[in-house]
Amino acid sequence: MHPFDQTHSRPCSLPLGWSTHHAAQAPDTTIRQRSDISKIQLVASEVVKVVQVVLDATIRLCRKYFQAIKWDTSEVNLEANRNLQDGLSVDFASHVTTVTACAIRNLYDLGILAAAGGGSMVTILNVSWKGVVSLLQCGKNVLADKVNIGDILLTLISLANESLKCAAETWLLSCKGELALSEAKRTYLPIKFYLINAVRISSEHPCQAMNLSGEISKCLLLVTSFGVLFSKEVNMRAASEALADVVEPTSHLLLHAILNSADIQLRSKLQILDSLFTDQNASSTLHSDDVDSSTSQTTSFDGPLAVDDDGLPRAAILMLGRVMIFLNLLKSSSTLNDEVTFAVSKKLGYLLNCLTNEDVYSLILGLHVPVLCGSVPNSGIAWEPLLTSVLHALKTFMIVASSSSTVWKEVEDFLVQNLFHSHCFCMDIVVEMWCFFMRHAEIEAMNDILDKFCSLLKVMSSSQRALKPLSSLRTMARSVCSILAHAMQPTIDHVFCSMFNDDTSYASSITCTALMMEGFPLSSLSDSLRKLSAQKITMAFHGYIATGDKKLNYLISPVTDSSIVLGLPVHCLSSALHNLQIMDCDINDDMNMSQVFSFAAHIIEEYKNASQNLKDHYGVLLGATLDIIASMKQFYVSSEIRDVVLELHALFTANSSTTDTLLYQCKPMLASFLAGLRHMNLVESDEDTLCLAVSELYHMLFRERHWAFIHLALVAFRCFAAQTSCGELWRLVPDDAALSYDTDTGNEPNEERFMSQMMVFLQKEVALGSTNPCKDQLHNLVKEGALLRRKFMSSNAVPDVSMGEMQIAGEDQAMNKKKRKLPEEISAGILMLQNGLKFLKDGLSTSDSIHLKEEFSTHISCLEDVILHLNDKMPHCGDMFTAIKDGLTFF
Repeated sequence: MHPFDQTHSRPCSLPLGWSTHHAAQAPDTTIRQRSDISKIQLVASEVVKVVQVVLDATIRLCRKYFQAIKWDTSEVNLEANRNLQDGLSVDFASHVTTVTACAIRNLYDLGILAAAGGGSMVTILNVSWKGVVSLLQCGKNVLADKVNIGDILLTLISLANESLKCAAETWLLSCKGELALSEAKRTYLPIKFYLINAVRISSEHPCQAMNLSGEISKCLLLVTSFGVLFSKEVNMRAASEALADVVEPTSHLLLHAILNSADIQLRSKLQILDSLFTDQNASSTLHSDDVDSSTSQTTSFDGPLAVDDDGLPRAAILMLGRVMIFLNLLKSSSTLNDEVTFAVSKKLGYLLNCLTNEDVYSLILGLHVPVLCGSVPNSGIAWEPLLTSVLHALKTFMIVASSSSTVWKEVEDFLVQNLFHSHCFCMDIVVEMWCFFMRHAEIEAMNDILDKFCSLLKVMSSSQRALKPLSSLRTMARSVCSILAHAMQPTIDHVFCSMFNDDTSYASSITCTALMMEGFPLSSLSDSLRKLSAQKITMAFHGYIATGDKKLNYLISPVTDSSIVLGLPVHCLSSALHNLQIMDCDINDDMNMSQVFSFAAHIIEEYKNASQNLKDHYGVLLGATLDIIASMKQFYVSSEIRDVVLELHALFTANSSTTDTLLYQCKPMLASFLAGLRHMNLVESDEDTLCLAVSELYHMLFRERHWAFIHLALVAFRCFAAQTSCGELWRLVPDDAALSYDTDTGNEPNEERFMSQMMVFLQKEVALGSTNPCKDQLHNLVKEGALLRRKFMSSNAVPDVSMGEMQIAGEDQAMNKKKRKLPEEISAGILMLQNGLKFLKDGLSTSDSIHLKEEFSTHISCLEDVILHLNDKMPHCGDMFTAIKDGLTFF
């Protein structure tokens, strides 16, 4: 009897249509439902345990059968026929294959079902997919016709892709706080599980994996692209770190399983590399359709990869994802065979092409990425700049390439060709690779490479604009000096003896000057050569300034298009002191300061009186002279420094509207010169002309509104204020200094604003750099990268020549012949030059003048260059110039 049946004898008030039986059933139904649910859960867990036991037993049974059968003989059939009464033979191998294939198909279906079931079926998921892989490994040679291995592999890759995309979309769109590392790793574990099983199947069945190379490449690209995307977000650092630790190493093994397989033809491997790393993928106009066209369309990149929070286009993220794949190939190249390594070496140009893209350029310079600390498992993750990772990968590949002569030849050709890369960032990376080579190569190899570079330098010195700051000679000299800074002392001595001992020609002097301007490491020479170089440079400088006005004017007169054609010894000493390759202690104490001051005063005076086309030459020479004075502390104790300051004040303040454009090249050296005035005892008075001159020169620098000149003025002022004895520093700051103005309106100068900007400048110099760049910094890097790319594209562009611009061969020569004759005065001057060389030749032929021949050799060489230049300008006087040149051969 139901307990609630006792209520029948009691009065009750129930809703209409209800009976006491209904009242008893309502609470009882809820209790029974809860009980049923608990029973179902209990039964389900028991069923899962039973299913696990059944699956384990099925897998072990199939494995035992496979191990018992000898697939290469018929012994199993003969042994079975002895016990058969009816004499019928039984094909045990076929039966075992059929049963195992059926088991694999059912395990495969169960694995898909378990993957859709979530965390409640983790045990079934684990057992089913491990069973599929285990049975496929047992029947590698016989199950390929019975089971569609490609579908199994594709399913595993698709499960990994969808799981990763789902997790990324959830985190990027809904995660407001910082993601926990433990949560990220827990989310990635199923993805790693799918990829591990896919790697095992690919290793056993590489041909089936090759058929899915597009999907494998896309899976790998998805992993690396999400790694880049997560690294950009501060709250996603845990996701990026967990991805690098859990998923990325396994995903890269998918590609290695194909590239390292002996069953795959080299042509197929090259197709995979071409689909991943092509010039189309490195284009700045890369779109999503272009990315997907090189691989299968099964997996799409829609969703979180469309556009990130910073507005970075999907193409840039995918491009950098390809770069990350390529970097991994470089770092793991020791595990690849020689043929694949050689193919990778031919793709090094693809990396540089990607770096020219402005978005990739900004991320390479501004992004930090997680990297494994070592090859040992659980060794930990460290964050480092992406640029460091790029350089590390390239250096690792250089070490691997050195073990194969074919691969190293390709790498060496790549490094030599791109040493002149028109994109400065790519050129700096190549120079850094050469520096790495110098730190670890043998001396013979170093000398051989540097001899080639020096030969190129000598060829470039013949250019008319050889010493321009951005000329090919200066650029090459800068690279050589950077490389030499990492070379061993014998190698530096070898280059010094090769380049600096040959000073008999003007071209060699130009080359040596270019090397000195770019910081040739004189301080790394052996003691004897270092002292010899310092003595040689200072003696050349003294010899030059001691020649007086006549020689200076003589050397300036044959002006070419170069901005520095005179005063090479001045520029050599200035560069050596500026780059700290020669210290003031290396120079003789008895240096004639009066002679230097007189030379500086003479240059200033000549600049004032020179014609417009000569002012540029005098300005460059004046800047070098000021650099020398600024580097010599003892010069500031001389009383003659006062006259130089006054002359400079008169030069820079008079007629500024017409001279500023030419004197701008002197202002950096002027800032250094003014900073050196801290060693003087200035009289702080409005009546002192020296104090007024110094103040007005500082005023001129502070009024400059270009950020570079503002920086120079602040540095000079800081150095001066730190060591000077002056107490009234306000005299040096004008009321209308550039930093005093409001940056928005440009009006209303304010002294407090200048002081606040000064404090900001000083604080930035000692501030530590941030590990994560802000959006503004990345935006500025993108703009800088776009500008560099435009210059890179313009320098590589081949101009189109229209049909209207075609000329008939020999037309120019015919026109030259029709030109009017030279004036009689010019012809007479050339004839006098020819006769003068004849008399000079007769005078030096005597035995008493042999010693003069050596002294005149350098000047004759300069004269020969002038004659060649005039010959180019006046080809119709070729006979006269040929006769003059023949006369010079005597010397």
